[in-house]
Amino acid sequence: MTKKLIVAAALLLSGAVAYHFLAVPVSLALVKQVATKRLSTDNMNGLADGLHIGICGAGAPFPDDLRSGPCTLIIAGQRLFVIDTGSGSARHINAMGFNPGRIEAVFLTHFHSDHIDGLGELMLQRWGASANQQPVTIYGPRGVESVVAGFLQAYEPDHQYRVAHHGNHIMPSTGFGGVAKSFEVPAQGHAVIVKDKDLEISAFAVAHSPVHPAVGYRIRYKGRSVVISGDTSKSAAVTEAAQGVDLLVHEALSAPLVGILHDSADAVGRQNLKQIFTDILNYHTSPPEAAEVAEEAKVGYLLLNHIVPPLPLSGLKKAFLADAEERYKGPIRIAQDGDFISLPVGTKAIEVGSR
Repeated sequence: MTKKLIVAAALLLSGAVAYHFLAVPVSLALVKQVATKRLSTDNMNGLADGLHIGICGAGAPFPDDLRSGPCTLIIAGQRLFVIDTGSGSARHINAMGFNPGRIEAVFLTHFHSDHIDGLGELMLQRWGASANQQPVTIYGPRGVESVVAGFLQAYEPDHQYRVAHHGNHIMPSTGFGGVAKSFEVPAQGHAVIVKDKDLEISAFAVAHSPVHPAVGYRIRYKGRSVVISGDTSKSAAVTEAAQGVDLLVHEALSAPLVGILHDSADAVGRQNLKQIFTDILNYHTSPPEAAEVAEEAKVGYLLLNHIVPPLPLSGLKKAFLADAEERYKGPIRIAQDGDFISLPVGTKAIEVGSR
């Protein structure tokens, strides 16, 4: 063995020995640094005044590493709201650097399981994250009371455990859970849910039969605006609500790609899934149809969410969009978890990024 090789081997051995003895303290020091930074971070404090939209869930019931259950953050100035609470909502809100304890209200579009199955965890994390004294308000169409009551019943033992363990000053019993507030949605037009000097949040009926009621939401803040379609087939109500808005967040399902799943289910004898893949086509909107809505409404930007089916390969994005980019002249993006769009007040800017 040459002298150079001996030196190199000695360096490698000494490095391995150093790593063996230093790995634990170095790892602990890094964890402390990261934990301190994460716990002190609230990304709302660094945002320009405006309307900001964060995707805390861009998917549907399908397993998807890039897109979890439906969830949209709405930040209006320094006010934080959540629309739908699919599985993983609270964890993604944390991962995006926002404090769940600051959530002022939750808005549900309808009661399909993939839109509500993260509600219990979100209520719990909001309560514990900031020792909230009051439960979160949960708005929804008729029937929201029974949905919220069911979650509160399921989480009641946990409520009692945490107060008993940590004490009422750390986990105030009065702040547990949520308070349901239902509203009636007219067949046409809007139901105004929140309205003050700078902010208006209204709901409108969409076409998701046999799911009824089902709604979308329009949010206006200091001259900036966004519409969330909720789950719907192509709907004139969405087109009307989205007239001239800066951003349209619209659900999207590709019938040709779902057709592949249908044929695969048939080939392996999964007749129940074959029928499901047939049925879901009639109460969702295709990407080209969503593009038509955006074009007709003259919106500034189209963000497709509630993506069905998952798109694990990059080449599938073009297949998913089909000819949507020919039907809408503005920018289109297929959402994934962490997407973040900012609409600063006093401008026409649409800033697209991720967190």
